Amino acid sequence: MQIIMLIDMDYFFVACEELRRPEIKDKPTIVGSDPKQGEGRGVVMTCNYPARKFGVRSGMPISQAYRIKSDAIYIPMDYDLYEKISKDVMKVVKSFADRFEQVSVDEAFIDVSKKIKSYEDSLDYAKRIKDTIKEKTGLPCTIGISTNKLMAKMACEAGKPNGIRLVREEDVKEFLNGKELDDLYGIGKKTKEKLEAMGYKTIGELAKANTMDLMERFGSFGVEIQKYANGIDESKVEENYEVKSIGREKTFEKDTADRDTVTTAIRKLSDEVIGEVKKAGLTFKAVTVKLRYGDFTEHLKSRSIRRSDDAGDLASNAVDLYLRYSDKSRPMRKIGVRVSDLTKARGQKKIGEFTS
Repeated sequence: MQIIMLIDMDYFFVACEELRRPEIKDKPTIVGSDPKQGEGRGVVMTCNYPARKFGVRSGMPISQAYRIKSDAIYIPMDYDLYEKISKDVMKVVKSFADRFEQVSVDEAFIDVSKKIKSYEDSLDYAKRIKDTIKEKTGLPCTIGISTNKLMAKMACEAGKPNGIRLVREEDVKEFLNGKELDDLYGIGKKTKEKLEAMGYKTIGELAKANTMDLMERFGSFGVEIQKYANGIDESKVEENYEVKSIGREKTFEKDTADRDTVTTAIRKLSDEVIGEVKKAGLTFKAVTVKLRYGDFTEHLKSRSIRRSDDAGDLASNAVDLYLRYSDKSRPMRKIGVRVSDLTKARGQKKIGEFTS
């Protein structure tokens, strides 16, 4: 019997902030770009459940979040803090695993098939993991348990927040049958619209679809999503991926307020970062620039983009962050460019990476 778990840290960035600012706990809190009184650009990186009750969601434009909940607590990203805490969490998770695969700063799959002999035992084992994470880091998490990575992921979604959800192999089809199409990993807004135009409304209907019709409309992707609709996922928990950020910095020989000098440096740093990204076979989703002025004050500005490994994507976003948020009247001492939220680049997309 194969037993796979997904450990997903609940509202991770906000939860990290709550550790150092306990007074914000249970108050609507949003981590992301500066809302600038509703005029800010960028997105919500994450928010806690009190904020979600008002309709705020991760990935939402920060200006929209501000219109929904202007009196929420807004906090800028602190990647150094989140990565430090992530390492502590993942150390705990890995200690429980036969095989361990970290897929983002706050998620990891583990294969526990050799450690657990039954689904009933898996519930107790998951509780031990949750309790240990809470004891060691103070953070909540949700754990999904099932027969493969896809179903562990979907079980985890069903278990949020701060829960444990088990979907046994014999219960997979019943679990999936009545769910909306876009509840299935692999199906985004555009794909859902195309499937609905073909007459499919639920995952259960997609599971029974004519495979040739799906291939004619979507190519090999049609076969893939139909497998997912039947709860089939043959991907294995992989040991050899460790999440990290990749960055480069440049200290100018003399403090400079010259835009061309700084943007040229950003583009060069971006090329160096992408060289490391491609060497490691990764893609990134978050871009950060570090701005250090002549008086040694320092600011980090970040944004989330579509997953990429392209130097042009990185450079254009990093330059835009610099032009948009830096104080042009103040000489710059150091500039830095960093990418994070790293994932392996694949010829075939993984669970949760489809967006169309």
